[in-house]
Amino acid sequence: MELSDIRREYTRGGLRRNDLPDEPLSLFDKWLKQAIEANLTDPTAMTVATVDEDGQPYQRIVLLKHFDKDGFVFYTNLGSRKALHLSNNAKISLHFPWHPIERQVHITGQAEKLSKLEVMKYFASRPKESQIAAWASKQSSRLSARGVLEGKFFELKQKFANGEVPLPTFWGGYRVRVNSIEFWQGGENRLHDRFLYSLEDDNWSVERLAP
Repeated sequence: MELSDIRREYTRGGLRRNDLPDEPLSLFDKWLKQAIEANLTDPTAMTVATVDEDGQPYQRIVLLKHFDKDGFVFYTNLGSRKALHLSNNAKISLHFPWHPIERQVHITGQAEKLSKLEVMKYFASRPKESQIAAWASKQSSRLSARGVLEGKFFELKQKFANGEVPLPTFWGGYRVRVNSIEFWQGGENRLHDRFLYSLEDDNWSVERLAP
């Protein structure tokens, strides 16, 4: 089969302007809950896109850990490639690809570092093995072999076997302050429904976009 022949119809229903709330977070909350109830694999997984100093875009998958009116939160190594990009250009894009329920959500905004208190609170809630892994991995750096990483993890696991794992100074998180949120619902005959919420002077405007 040719790649160009792979396609399917989107038949789960549409999204209408009259069904939209005045602000987007309540709709995002509803869609996320429905993605979880549908037993999607990693419903909180989102693509995070950043741009380096030469204008080259990069994408990777991270997990959403919290959201509210103040923004969308994720955690990472502060020496990672994404963190280095954000230190030069705080503009960021998030994308939730909920393919099995024929939905997507795309978010644009500005990333800002979380406070140390917020980071410490979340780090303490992680499983101990995940805490140790944060210490073991110098994210985005080059590795000669997987064994080097596993050896470092085992060494640290023994070191912290009988005590708490402290918060690494190089580990933190970001809150994405939202500028826009687009909701995409698959439609029959490729007539998809797209609505774009844009934040202007603390007020949300909404427009329908052509598919």
